[in-house]
Amino acid sequence: MSPISLPLSGVSSGSAYLSDFLSTISGPIILVGHSYGGFVITNAATGNPQVKALVYDDAFIPAAGDTPESLSAAMPGSCLTPSALNFVPYPGAPSGDADVYVNQSVFPGCFANGLPAPEGTALAAEQQPPVASILSDTLTNAPAWQTIPSWDIIGTADHVIPPAEQVVMAHRAGAHITEIDAPHLSMISDPGAVTGVIVDAARTDG
Repeated sequence: MSPISLPLSGVSSGSAYLSDFLSTISGPIILVGHSYGGFVITNAATGNPQVKALVYDDAFIPAAGDTPESLSAAMPGSCLTPSALNFVPYPGAPSGDADVYVNQSVFPGCFANGLPAPEGTALAAEQQPPVASILSDTLTNAPAWQTIPSWDIIGTADHVIPPAEQVVMAHRAGAHITEIDAPHLSMISDPGAVTGVIVDAARTDG
C-alpha cells in the first residue's frame, strides 16, 4: 500500500495531485479513499485503466452535482454542525475562504468516538484543516464508480457522515457493502476489518 496525504484545497486540485501520483505506479491499482477522499478518488480515477477497484472507507461516494455539504446534510445525524466548526483566515485566501477546524472539544466525540480519550485528544490537535470552499465543491469528471467496481466500508457508529446516507450512496454506486461497528475513523479503530475489505477488492479483481 502507498498512502498519500491529499491537499485539502478542492476536488480539482486534489484529483490532479492524485492523478500525478498514480502515473508513477505500474500495474493494477486498488484506490482507497476515506471521508472527503471519496470525492477525490471518484474524480481522479475516471478514465484511468490501471484503477481496477475503488474502496470507500466511511467516505462520500458522490454523483455529479453532489457536494460534501449537501451529502452531509442529506440525512440527519452529522455532528459537523456550524457550531462545531472554527473558521480561521489564512494568508492569500480568496475572499470569504478560510481553513476549517473542528473544535477540539467536539472532535473526539465527533470523529473518534469509541477510541481512547487521549487518542481522540491527540487526533484533535493534529487535524489538518480543509479550506471552507471545499464544502461546496463537486466533481469535474463523471463518477468513476460508474465504470469501476467499488467496495464500501460503513462504520455504523459514524457521527460525521450518517450511516444511513452512506448506505444510500453505496447502493447508488452498486458497491459491495461491509458494515462494522466503528466510528468515522474506522481505519484506526478497526484496521483489520478495513484491510480485509481492501484485500477482498484486490482478490476479486484478480
